[in-house]
Amino acid sequence: MRWLFYPFVALLALATIGLATLAVICLLAWPNLPALDVLIDYKPRIPMRVYTADGHLITEFGEERRTVVRIQNVPNYLRLALLAAEDENFYDHMGIDFIGITRAFINNLRTDSRGQGGSTITMQVARNFFLTRERSYNRKLYEILLALKIENNLTKDQILELYINQIFLGQRAYGFSAAARIYFGKPLDKLTLAENAMLAGLPQAPSNANPITNKALAQQRQRYVLRRMLEAGFITEIQYKQALDEPLRIASGAAAREAGIVGTLVHAEYLAEIVRQIAIEQFGEETSYQSGLKIITTITRAEQEAAYAALRKGVMDYDRRHGYRGAEKMLSLPSGTPKYGTLNAEIALARDYGDLLAAVVLDASPKEVTVYRNGKTHSISGDGLRFAAPLLRERAPKSRQIRRGALVRVRRTSQGLELTQLPDAEAALLSIDSKTGAVRALIGGFDFNRRKFNNVTQAERQPGSSFKPFIYSASLEKGYAPGSLVLDEPLSYPAGSIAGEDSWAPRNYDNKYSGTITLRDALAHSKNIPAIRVLEDINPSYAQQYIGRFGFDAAHHPPYLAMALGTGSVTPWEMASAYAVFSNGGYRVNPYIIKEIRDGNDKLIARTKPLVAGENAKRVIDARNAWVMTSLLQDVVRRGTAARARSLNRSDLAGKTGTTNDFVDAWFCGYNPKVVAVSWIGFPIPRNLGRGETGGTAALPIWIDYMRTALAGTPETALPRPSGIATAKVLDGNREDFYYAENQPPEQRLPPSADDPAEDWFSRLFGVPQGSPQPRVPVEERLFNYH
Repeated sequence: MRWLFYPFVALLALATIGLATLAVICLLAWPNLPALDVLIDYKPRIPMRVYTADGHLITEFGEERRTVVRIQNVPNYLRLALLAAEDENFYDHMGIDFIGITRAFINNLRTDSRGQGGSTITMQVARNFFLTRERSYNRKLYEILLALKIENNLTKDQILELYINQIFLGQRAYGFSAAARIYFGKPLDKLTLAENAMLAGLPQAPSNANPITNKALAQQRQRYVLRRMLEAGFITEIQYKQALDEPLRIASGAAAREAGIVGTLVHAEYLAEIVRQIAIEQFGEETSYQSGLKIITTITRAEQEAAYAALRKGVMDYDRRHGYRGAEKMLSLPSGTPKYGTLNAEIALARDYGDLLAAVVLDASPKEVTVYRNGKTHSISGDGLRFAAPLLRERAPKSRQIRRGALVRVRRTSQGLELTQLPDAEAALLSIDSKTGAVRALIGGFDFNRRKFNNVTQAERQPGSSFKPFIYSASLEKGYAPGSLVLDEPLSYPAGSIAGEDSWAPRNYDNKYSGTITLRDALAHSKNIPAIRVLEDINPSYAQQYIGRFGFDAAHHPPYLAMALGTGSVTPWEMASAYAVFSNGGYRVNPYIIKEIRDGNDKLIARTKPLVAGENAKRVIDARNAWVMTSLLQDVVRRGTAARARSLNRSDLAGKTGTTNDFVDAWFCGYNPKVVAVSWIGFPIPRNLGRGETGGTAALPIWIDYMRTALAGTPETALPRPSGIATAKVLDGNREDFYYAENQPPEQRLPPSADDPAEDWFSRLFGVPQGSPQPRVPVEERLFNYH
């Protein structure tokens, strides 16, 4: 039997030497193991989170999306699912599962690979905090030693808490609390058994087998976890079957759009980007992206979503009025079954923009179009083809025709899919609290992912007639009143005159003239000629200085007569701030978007202290001026160019439309005593919007749709009438109107008769005494040089 004894002794000796060698290696390695301070004093990288004023998450900034959850707040289903999937004996072993490691070692030898690791939860914590993803026996040894050290210093619950908060779970989610929100749109404690099992299956392949990237693989892992929970006795057979039958509902990403599920994040990307820039400027990138800053903005979710919907509807309505332009791109598709991988790549490259989904046409006729999108084909017919019908005909231009291979946009409606398109036009909508300047809603463009340029704060455009109220406000301080008469007849100016360097022959928008008209009627109907005459009389230089009270930069508004027609440059941000002066009774407030900032421990570190009208804000115009201007602008809504706003059935609305030369920009700036909102629409590179696309047609509907939500349930209010305002009969006694009490009632004389010289009538009407020095352009030319 010696021949059996000697080999046994030899093997035993080898094993002893091996164990001794391993022990020596471990003894030498142990002192070099990293300190566990990072675990004991756990300070994870937590992104900056931006919230609405009513507590809804807008977005977060940082490489790692993470929400720390304490072990006592971890749902029991998640604990059990993790134990079943990753480490069933976690609470019984010392950090190492020798059976699992041995099994993995044998399998690796058998397959000549290092694919199986047999890692416990503790070993995974060691790897996640201290080691790389390298697969080697040397790294495994360090992993084991670190696991032993961790178990010797932390409790099991502490280790499990670290695992739950630190592990990567795909889609930039770190930790199960963040994953719950990203994948299911709800907090961890609201997850079902099936959802917990889905998350517990992610650690094995978080990037490739999550429910957004690969729904089928994610469900396969979910079923495995549920089966392991059943085998371990953690759930009953009934619970197991119910979880298997529960439909998967994803809260974000492409899969969510396909399923028609709306995510929880607020559509406030433009505002969030402003917040991000402010935070980085104030705190630096590292603090902003990793310390868990919590920034509370001034917007509310309901109003922001209403603004988002209103702007997109307004832009899409405008776009539909100007027809279907055709395919975005033509792909070469041979006959037969196409290569769906290529189509998927093209669709992904085109990307979706909100509800405007990219798809590829497989077959097209005037009555039916078949499109492919993300593994499915869809048939579109009837009303779904109406918009694109002209380009479905055989005689349609080949370069634009909808045919096989066309990359198009589709949108879901209550009747099914419809063909649509990405609009070329852009828009902006800003709403602020008129008393404090707090931003209530901000939409800087049609889609942030398509164009990140913020039209609210960055787009300097001509305001058109929406600038006239500031000229009329200036005129009130020069003795004008709503009932003052102005001549509304064509005029022209030679080059080098008060109008500017070039000759100028301004006209009313509709090329219709009223002869003599009051300031009130001229503003209500947005007459150009009266505004120019008023500006000429009060002096453009005075007006340029005066508009600075509203926050406008004088350098952007040269002191020429064209200023009356809004030929300077403004942003919607500036216009909202300026109109707030009328709305709040004459005070200048500064719009702001951040309410307060808290650190990662929820400690308040900053809070905005705004200027408040009637308290600490500076009065910039007379209260009477603000009240009278509001009265004038209410008539714009009641019977003027903004009459469409009467659909809101409120009497406290005031505002002004604006349309620039050649229909390049369309505006509406409106308010009541509480809220100011400004809407704008135009092309990114200025060009004609189309005949008839005025502020009342293109911009006002956006404003109305937003204000319907913003003012819902709020009672009508009115600015209190200040003292010092008198009334007088105007228009031959047909109407009463207001004027400053210290002034004379507005002159009600009609234009001159044949024996009443024009110059004398002009002198009385505009206060230029006869015999005074003549202006550079003779009075006769200014008033009666018809074209």
